[in-house]
Amino acid sequence: MMASIDDLFKVQTASSTYKTRGGLIGGQKPYAPSNKRKFEISQDPTSDAVYKAAKTYANGDVKGNGIATVEDADEDDIEAGPALPPDEEEENIDDEEGRFFGGGITNNTADVLDFIDERDKGNDAKAEKIDATWVRKLALNFERKISKNSELRAKFEDDPQKFMASEADLDADIKALSILSDHPDLYGEFAKLGCGASLVSLLSHENTDIAIDAIEIINELTDEDVEAEQDQWDILVDAMLEADLLSLLHDNIARLDGENESDRAGVYHVLSVLENLSSRTTIAMTLGTDTSFIPWLLQRVRKKEPTITQNKQYTAEILGIILQSSPAGRLRFIDLDGIDIFLQLLSFYRKRDPVKGTEEEEYVENLFDCLTCCLDEADGKAKFLEAEGVELCLIMLREGKMSKPRALRVLDHALGGPEGAACCSKLVEAAGLKPLFGAFMKMQDKQSTEHILGIISSMLRSLPADSAERIRLLAKFVEKNFEKIETAVKIRREYASKVAAADREISAERSKLPAEEQEEKADEWLSRRLDAGLYSLQTVDVVLAWLVAEDEGAGERVKALLGERDEGLELIRGTLEDQLNSMDTAADDRDVVFQDILTALMEHLR
Repeated sequence: MMASIDDLFKVQTASSTYKTRGGLIGGQKPYAPSNKRKFEISQDPTSDAVYKAAKTYANGDVKGNGIATVEDADEDDIEAGPALPPDEEEENIDDEEGRFFGGGITNNTADVLDFIDERDKGNDAKAEKIDATWVRKLALNFERKISKNSELRAKFEDDPQKFMASEADLDADIKALSILSDHPDLYGEFAKLGCGASLVSLLSHENTDIAIDAIEIINELTDEDVEAEQDQWDILVDAMLEADLLSLLHDNIARLDGENESDRAGVYHVLSVLENLSSRTTIAMTLGTDTSFIPWLLQRVRKKEPTITQNKQYTAEILGIILQSSPAGRLRFIDLDGIDIFLQLLSFYRKRDPVKGTEEEEYVENLFDCLTCCLDEADGKAKFLEAEGVELCLIMLREGKMSKPRALRVLDHALGGPEGAACCSKLVEAAGLKPLFGAFMKMQDKQSTEHILGIISSMLRSLPADSAERIRLLAKFVEKNFEKIETAVKIRREYASKVAAADREISAERSKLPAEEQEEKADEWLSRRLDAGLYSLQTVDVVLAWLVAEDEGAGERVKALLGERDEGLELIRGTLEDQLNSMDTAADDRDVVFQDILTALMEHLR
């Protein structure tokens, strides 16, 4: 039976190389240190990739583009057992005349030969000038290799031996393009010559090794580590997108089964290219509207595996990037029952924590991120409620460890806005007030405190007046001699102090700057105030304002606690007024409703 072309090609050439934490396997250029993940090769000694890596290291030639050669040793030359000690005669190999027995040359002659060798090495070390002319030569050679391989494949379709050599040459030329990542100033010329499109066309090559190599080079050229200007990066990426890059990337992840190391590396490089491209928001939005990617990512992330692999974790991360940037992608994800699927995946971690520092831990983080993104959509909240997401988060809140702060974040987004009213009611119905206020009374980190206050504020906003759920919520603040109100006032004092310190620093800086520079620094100053805890201060003051307006006893307790430091309700009113003034006048209807709420609460604080 005739061998497949993939099998023949793999015998003829080294496997396609891919990134490791130490660089590239196969003699390619090393990588500079980067925060971006690298594909980790399986350490299974039976793995083809491990064999190929070892083969390349043992026999690879730097000038041969990393193509390994294997020379069979003569069986007669093989020695077994420990080496014999050297003969006394072998220890002194020079005779009295300074001649080598093995070479038959004098020491003077040897010195001359060494000088010639050093001069030759110096000539070889002279780097070729890499400029536009070099790119044109590279492009011409690259296009010729593509054409030659295409012609031979068409002519000798049934005889792979006839085009194997051209395929190996093409493979080497693809890998040689890696050097362009060190010269992004030549991206424009490379794209102008049509090489970007030609490189993309190789993604449809019949030999998956060729396609994977092309994907890897695209990944290198578009990587965040490349020191390319935005316009240089845009020129190359636009040329590739015009050549139907996105469609061909999807075709490749569909045909790579992931059952061998080469395919897994190919899938990884496709995901890495998607991450690179998503750095431009418009492309991320396109990935969300292109319905072919969302279903595949969703299907891949739910694939059962004995342990969470790097590709599964990376898939969840890419899905999170797309969902964060693309409203259409979120709606598509929701329509595909992504909310229900992710809740099922997370239910495994309701009482169990992933091992710290593993792919599994990052995978779980990515699942929570994806879920949180979709809960900002009204349809997402409805699906979350329908799939019993509130109940699952409450279990995590009661019994989880790593999942507890993530569950608070999810609930904060699910209950937020007018569309979160149903989730607010469900939390009370599902006996969620006890674990929520249990967490509120304990010392929490800054993020968890923000989410707890956000949940309480949302319930005070959305639960209907005089409803059983609202009465139960207010009763929590009244019980045990108003201890929850005392905690709320302590939180207010803590964040008011931090924000005041930040305001003093900003005020000192502002006094030294002209008006124009003050406008330029406005965003930075707001960010510093938020880092100091401005959001928590504003939210806790909204909660305290609601209590003053809703319950007379609670209002008196708030006044008494503030009076301990000669403070009054005007402090809370001032925070609400600042918040109202800072809101965008062109806000949507949701913000307009909140503006009305703030205005009404301020009236009760007079």
